[in-house]
Amino acid sequence: MDQLKPKPGNSFPLTPLGFLERAATVYGDCSSVVYDNITYTWSQTYRRCLQLASSLSSVGIETGHVVSIVAPNIPAMYELHFAVPMSGAILNTINTRLDARTISVLLQHSESKLVFVDHLVSALIIEAISLFPTHTKTPRLVVVTDHDDGVKTLDFIDTYENMVRNAMAAVGATNIFLRKIDVPTIYSLIREHGVTHMCGAPVVLNMLSKFPQAEPLDRPVHILTAGAPPPAPVLLRTESLGFIVSHGYGLTETAGVVVSCAWKPHWNMLPATEKARLKARQGVRTIGFTEVDVVDPKTGLGVKRDGLTRGEIVMRGGCVMLGYLKDEESTSKCMRDGWFYSGDVAVLHPDGYIDIKDRSKDVIISGGENISSAEVESILYSHPLIDEAAVVARPDPLWQETPCAFVCLKKELTQKPSEKDIIEYCRGRLPHYMVPKAVVFKQELPKTATGKVQKFVLRDIAKSMLHSRM
Repeated sequence: MDQLKPKPGNSFPLTPLGFLERAATVYGDCSSVVYDNITYTWSQTYRRCLQLASSLSSVGIETGHVVSIVAPNIPAMYELHFAVPMSGAILNTINTRLDARTISVLLQHSESKLVFVDHLVSALIIEAISLFPTHTKTPRLVVVTDHDDGVKTLDFIDTYENMVRNAMAAVGATNIFLRKIDVPTIYSLIREHGVTHMCGAPVVLNMLSKFPQAEPLDRPVHILTAGAPPPAPVLLRTESLGFIVSHGYGLTETAGVVVSCAWKPHWNMLPATEKARLKARQGVRTIGFTEVDVVDPKTGLGVKRDGLTRGEIVMRGGCVMLGYLKDEESTSKCMRDGWFYSGDVAVLHPDGYIDIKDRSKDVIISGGENISSAEVESILYSHPLIDEAAVVARPDPLWQETPCAFVCLKKELTQKPSEKDIIEYCRGRLPHYMVPKAVVFKQELPKTATGKVQKFVLRDIAKSMLHSRM
């Protein structure tokens, strides 16, 4: 039996780099990237990634060094997801919507040696680097443009033209890129390229389903949504256009989607509202993940599978992070006994499917009662005049916290509802303690580059509302 045991040095980890090499062999002539008038095949993408990795090494990037990129959803982001690990370095992706001060802190904390920056946000990065302490070594900048003059080395240049990123390589599929969320463009690309699969936060689903010129799709498009529990009304509208929605769940700390709402055939016979309710659940672990559970955060014991008892989602497996960079305190708080504690509050249904009720930080505690902001948001989304909604806690001197709703109304309205109208609507559909005590009308909710609502911004607004009334 000893001869069957792996010998040191004879076992190699499976990584996405292997996916790319295989795609170049099996799907070499197939399209890998489509962006405006640029198209690459998988063999070209593989070659470009190898050349970029070589260039990184030639300018002194070594194993363990950090290479950052500040860019939207463009081909440059794609290629770097392969090329940086090929060189042995660590890739640090930074949100383009962050301010210069925050980006400066991230670059300093990660000790980035090199920063790739999209040409449209280069001024932001220059400002961020200007905030480095005096006599501190700053990272080298490489500007990414949309012009393709061929792959260049990085020896003494300021621009590396139109690079291309990564996990589609496993199946040799084609990646369609667009810089920002633009609904007409999305529908146009779906029809032009025969798109079969796409991803989008629930906010993106809402944008797609409310588009006035939206027509039923010529063929079904599978769309994976994650980031927050999608409201049932949004799911119903989206699927009525021909999208087939799947719900997934994951975190940056778990390297992507680790739980999905695996669909059972007999559920197709259920009424539309019931199917939407089932699809809003996060589901069960994916086949590539080891263990997922919902536990009491104090005892670590699993909760009852009754769909009522709340606990915290915990995970362990090969996709879970090793820890936060240079932050042992935060790492120790979320990594316990081999489990990663997600901070997400959920229940387990009798069929073993996980159903997230809220982020622990988004749970509103009012007079000793726990209020799920997601449940209140679902009711708000069912209002015929509301376009978008988000609910956060507002400090209250009597109740500790009360729900504060931020809503965007449909733009074509001639007569708009009042704050009282919205509150009364919720009162007829929610327990009294869950009804928002304040409603704020907004033109647009603050969002991340991927369409997630930035609730921390709304919480700050809610706090300032309290102070202004005191």
